[in-house]
Amino acid sequence: MSPAWLCSTVLLCVYGFFSNLRPLEPFLTAFLMGPDKNLTETEVVNKIYPIWTYSYLILLFPVFLATDFLCYKPVLLLQASSFIVTYTILLKGQGVILMQILEFFFGVATATDVAYYAYIYSVVERDSYQRVTGLCRSATLLGSAVGSLAGQVLVSVGQVPLLFLAVMTLASFCLAFLAPWFLPMPSRSLFFHKEGVLQDGSARELNVSSVLMEKSTDSERGSPLGVKQDTVVPDEHARSTGLLEVLRSLWSDFLQCFSCRTLLAWSVWWALSTCGYFQVINYTQVLWEKILPSKEFRIYNGYVETVSTLLGALAAFAVSFVKVSWVVWGELALCTFSVVIAVAVYLMHAVRNIWVCYSSYVVFRTTYMLLITIATYQIAANLSMRRYALVFGVNTFVALLLQTLLTVVVVDSVGLGLDVFPQFLVYSSYFAVIAAVFLVAWLCKVARRHGCAGPQGGESETDSLAEDPPPCRESSGMLET
Repeated sequence: MSPAWLCSTVLLCVYGFFSNLRPLEPFLTAFLMGPDKNLTETEVVNKIYPIWTYSYLILLFPVFLATDFLCYKPVLLLQASSFIVTYTILLKGQGVILMQILEFFFGVATATDVAYYAYIYSVVERDSYQRVTGLCRSATLLGSAVGSLAGQVLVSVGQVPLLFLAVMTLASFCLAFLAPWFLPMPSRSLFFHKEGVLQDGSARELNVSSVLMEKSTDSERGSPLGVKQDTVVPDEHARSTGLLEVLRSLWSDFLQCFSCRTLLAWSVWWALSTCGYFQVINYTQVLWEKILPSKEFRIYNGYVETVSTLLGALAAFAVSFVKVSWVVWGELALCTFSVVIAVAVYLMHAVRNIWVCYSSYVVFRTTYMLLITIATYQIAANLSMRRYALVFGVNTFVALLLQTLLTVVVVDSVGLGLDVFPQFLVYSSYFAVIAAVFLVAWLCKVARRHGCAGPQGGESETDSLAEDPPPCRESSGMLET
């Protein structure tokens, strides 16, 4: 790794650490409903929190294009500024309207997270992707864990008021704001500013890794889909691409990618489960607050967030060493673990005990992080980095669209406006439906392969299942299954 890349990586790690160092976050609901803001549960749950979902959905695609067009660094600065604006409003503002504006700016900050990982892949070479991704990912997880732990220790041991945690979080964002200013401005990007020109005159496909969930391609499989092994002739100026050409390219890649049955299956789980994950994460603190009000009892939200973050990271790391034919057992695994998630969420609804809720939340979050890591790799392993950035973006957009519908119907006051306990019954049922869908998918696969083997085929059902279908590959510009 060259000194220039090392400097950029260190700056991004510093930014990732401090932008995720948020001591107040495990206690945000308690802060809003406490004496500092004095908001009611109905205002927080049904009027304020849904604004984040709506703003995130609306901003995701235009921010994705703007991030690429502006070459990442300006969007990183926008994200850092949005965090500062969010917590400045949180400290100074009062009332539902200002808290809704706060949620909008937090939606901006969340949507612009696309720039964080995209930046580093524009300034380092492919052989450094895995190392740089690991460092940046570790920095963000470490920041999140340290922030949650520090907040809990200050509240439990130091008896520090929550307002002080909000000040600490704002100070952390101000420190994070300094790092992006020292980053060099990239001269290339994924779609608008290509790196060079091929000898045959066509644009080189810039290999930028996923900007939503980061995984390197499997070196044993050879070149990923869509990466052509042509000789690149360096160009003095990056080739600029118009918006219409970019949109046509995105649409063409979208059609080719989702014509692959295996990729489609994992993407469906990704979108469905991420929708439910966002909902549970958003309203868990409200559930805890209702079971154990922070005004009357000591709460331990920070410890729970720390433990769930570290166990989730450990599970994501450990699964990389597990040797399983996911092509064969993928649907069954998704079904089984979705049942685990559904049961965990149901226990949070049914058992009004804070320790059961805490434990169920840890199981829920760890299981999700385990599965999303597997899904990330399965989607990324056979796609070019350009295409799996697109696929992950589409999956996230679909998840947010479903979450918006769920929020409008279940949470928002314009819909049912359910209390938090019935909400968690809905979320549990939602994950149970996901489990049923993938159970049916696995049974259909077993039946189809057993039928293909035939009664006289001399082949057992296990042998038939062991035969993986042809991987998604590129042929004459189209993906085949």
